[in-house]
Amino acid sequence: MAIETLVLGAGQEVGKSCVVVNINGKRIMFDCGMHMGYTDHRRFPDFSLISPSGNFNDALSCIIITHFHLDHVGALVYFTEVCGYRGPVYMTYPTKALSPLMLEDFRKMVDRRGEEEQFTSEHIAECMKKVIAVDLKQTVQVDEDLQIRAYYAGHVRLMRFISESELCLQ
Repeated sequence: MAIETLVLGAGQEVGKSCVVVNINGKRIMFDCGMHMGYTDHRRFPDFSLISPSGNFNDALSCIIITHFHLDHVGALVYFTEVCGYRGPVYMTYPTKALSPLMLEDFRKMVDRRGEEEQFTSEHIAECMKKVIAVDLKQTVQVDEDLQIRAYYAGHVRLMRFISESELCLQ
């Protein structure tokens, strides 16, 4: 079984966590974060590395957000509402409850600083409508060949997701 990774952020720094893992032809994006230290294009991952044509729906099987910190979820709204990703997005119920609060606080901060707004309050609301919330230890069938399950991992009640497509990480 071949596993390939594409690190779009947080490879050698804190911030902008975004890693695409290819397992048996299934491409899973783990986190879609922003880097709080930048105000330019470096704030978000370079999504063109996933699909140069911008067809992200065919390029990814799903997105899994591990927790609500902006360095893990901060670019999700931009990716879904501006870049156009329409595939499944999974996170736990606590992460789904707290993410819009964190994202809205960030949006207000950007506005107060006079920086270029990357997404609106409406974008946040629309993005969160697309999120599929997952319970701890709930098995989710993403497609015919891919299942995921959330486990408690300790960091801010972080839920570790396990792909069960012939891969055991325990």
